[in-house]
Amino acid sequence: MNTPEWLKPGIYGAVIGAVLVGVVGFTWDGWVTGGTADDKAMTMSQKDVVASMVPVCLDMARSDPARADKMATIRAASTYQRRDALMAAGWATMPGTDGPNRDIAQACLAELEL
Repeated sequence: MNTPEWLKPGIYGAVIGAVLVGVVGFTWDGWVTGGTADDKAMTMSQKDVVASMVPVCLDMARSDPARADKMATIRAASTYQRRDALMAAGWATMPGTDGPNRDIAQACLAELEL
């Protein structure tokens, strides 16, 4: 098969151009693979769920009859143990769940006025 002489540089140009577009797109333009997009979406949705549950946690803390004792326990705990103290208080256990959520406890702790 005889191909025109101009076809060979055209094919090389197209292949090199496609590679360059791919490299530029994935490094500078923000293109991502499907797996990366799924991971980012899961992280964003987890953060949104935690943010939406913080008011529930704060309401549970405000309406708890033993609030003063539990707040004293949380304040008395060291900085890195306060999340566990808040979880033990039961304020990070959302209605319909079996146990407390660490992320919700951390976000709720940041919003509590200690």
